[in-house]
Amino acid sequence: MQSYIDKTDKKQIEDLANESLPILYDYLRLPSISAQHMKITETVKYVERMLLDLGGKVKILDDLGGNPVVYACFAAASSGDTGSQKTLLFYNHYDVQPPDPLDEWESEPFEPVLKDGILYARGTADNKGSLLQRLVAIKYLQENGGLPCTVKFLIEGEEESGSRHLEPYLRKYKELFQADACIWEFGSLDDKERVQLYAGIKGSAYFELSTKSAAIDIHSSLAACIDNPAWRLVQALASMKNQQNDILVDGFFDEIKEPDEKTRKLVKELPFDKEAFRDLFGLTRPLITEARGEDPREALMFHPTMTICGMVSGYIGEGSKTVLPKEAKVKVDCRMVPGQTGEYLHRCIKRHLERHGFSDIKVDLIDAQRAYRSNINHPFVQLVKTTAEEAYRTKAVLYPNSEGTGPMYIFNRYLSLPIVSTGVGWAQSKAHAPNESIRIKDYIDGTVHMVCLLQALPEI
Repeated sequence: MQSYIDKTDKKQIEDLANESLPILYDYLRLPSISAQHMKITETVKYVERMLLDLGGKVKILDDLGGNPVVYACFAAASSGDTGSQKTLLFYNHYDVQPPDPLDEWESEPFEPVLKDGILYARGTADNKGSLLQRLVAIKYLQENGGLPCTVKFLIEGEEESGSRHLEPYLRKYKELFQADACIWEFGSLDDKERVQLYAGIKGSAYFELSTKSAAIDIHSSLAACIDNPAWRLVQALASMKNQQNDILVDGFFDEIKEPDEKTRKLVKELPFDKEAFRDLFGLTRPLITEARGEDPREALMFHPTMTICGMVSGYIGEGSKTVLPKEAKVKVDCRMVPGQTGEYLHRCIKRHLERHGFSDIKVDLIDAQRAYRSNINHPFVQLVKTTAEEAYRTKAVLYPNSEGTGPMYIFNRYLSLPIVSTGVGWAQSKAHAPNESIRIKDYIDGTVHMVCLLQALPEI
């Protein structure tokens, strides 16, 4: 493959990126929080206007429930050659996480602040910055000979709340979104300034477990006679995972599709700095992989999880209140690997609780998304890595999958295409946390990457 970095005018891209910042700022000012149904209509209109202003053909799909899905298409400059018959699909989302806890923000979460080359606001890294970066790349190519291939966008508004309505849209409109390959929505540079690329994603099954033992909260002096739902829930949870972090639910691992040897070899070669990992999160306890004698790289890529995300019962306010609570609830998520399904894990957990004497505990499956991995040897996957190293002038690390979750599985189910995730973040982006940010230099380098990738796509 020829080098495309020499054909790219980085100064022009830098100028276009800087010119796009006021547009990005206005986009970031929209608190499009899907979990709270905030500013969705206004944000869809803003996204539509950005795409139309670049000459895209746009459709707002809103006939199947949920927040609207935005489709856009930018035609190749020429329809006569082989290259222009290639199509790249970008997946983005316009919704963001709630900004809580507000008291930990150093600036207003929905008022962008640029300081020392770092742009702070909710949605910068996840995912509004990545969308604008891709639009800047299109604008550059439009002004320098035209797009070498067709570019499509699918921009949804429920990614941060589970993409619950996306599958019906993909099923109905799969012809509209057909493409040769897909660039996913997230990615960052790591603490060693290496570009992180992801060829897949873990799945997730999100559960609520609850039990109720009375109509009202009761004075705790009566605990000598009355069962406590909080204790029952704690004991039920302890039966599901032991102190050695073994998941004890029968059938939990039955569906797993084991990775092939090439993928295992790739994971063994991934970088992992244990101390930097600990410092990044301020960990106070050893990694659980140490006691288990496991490679943390293999655990992050290949192992399913069971995590208590939060518990509610009784009184947790300031001071004391001696109460025996009437009910208890817990949220649990299970990160799944290829082969596993939330529906099967739901049945396994219910059966486990019944067998261990906890049939009173109700188990609801709130949401489930399956895991997916692209073929790491696919030419497109390798092309993304090669062009990333050119554009960023640094090493790119290809992960077979992210530890996180998104609707990648259904994209492959309906569109059958290789998918790689790359984005505009950095090691301190703090997506989902206070003081979320991106660096302007990464915004520019990432735009160069998208330009190089679009130029190179016709070669595969």
